[in-house]
Amino acid sequence: MSLHYDLHSHSTHSDGTLSPAELVRRAQAHGVDVLALTDHDTTQGCRAAAAMAQSLDMHFVAGVEISVTWSGTTLHILGLGVDPDAAALQRGLAGLAEHRDARALEIGRRLTKHGIPGTFEGAQAQAGDARVGRTHFARFLVAQGLVRDAHEAFKRFLGRGAPGHVSGEWATLEQAVQWVTDAGGQAVIAHPARYRLTATRLRRLVGEFKDCGGVGMEVVSGSHSRDEILTFGNYARQF
Repeated sequence: MSLHYDLHSHSTHSDGTLSPAELVRRAQAHGVDVLALTDHDTTQGCRAAAAMAQSLDMHFVAGVEISVTWSGTTLHILGLGVDPDAAALQRGLAGLAEHRDARALEIGRRLTKHGIPGTFEGAQAQAGDARVGRTHFARFLVAQGLVRDAHEAFKRFLGRGAPGHVSGEWATLEQAVQWVTDAGGQAVIAHPARYRLTATRLRRLVGEFKDCGGVGMEVVSGSHSRDEILTFGNYARQF
């Protein structure tokens, strides 16, 4: 019998729209046999998701998606099969949480200066109990009728060169992989096509990642085209 996996998902503990328990129920209803919860820079939802998965006789993988700055580029490293309470991992994530909070305040300040008042408060309302991220700002801008969708929100207001863009230093590649491996997990490069790296820089990234102890890369992703899936499948085999 073949199994259906989803090893990259988000809940309301970061920028998802379902609680961890609701997410597990939705995944199971759609035929997923193995689900990983990989919220941005937090493992807070893993315990509730694991409990729901156990009640549904579904295999759950505790995970996290760690924000990394590499060679001037922000990218994401998935940690799969981690101990969500591991001390070193939690210390690292706590530092990222402080940076995320400061970034959100600065995004709000810049967008207010740009003529859109109340953006931080609006994003905070969108976030609920989660830490405020750029996706919450995007949802607020959509709700205000200033853009049609999140893609336009990032292009006009939140992406690189836009008035609300705030660059920052996240974890290093070495730190992220170390946190994951120390927590008993496996480190995986998330959705590599999204970083728009040249072939030379991508090979450099994957090589450095492997040297740090990284073991995989996300090949099939909702943000990858068919050709990109084939390309990254080849990279995974080569490395």
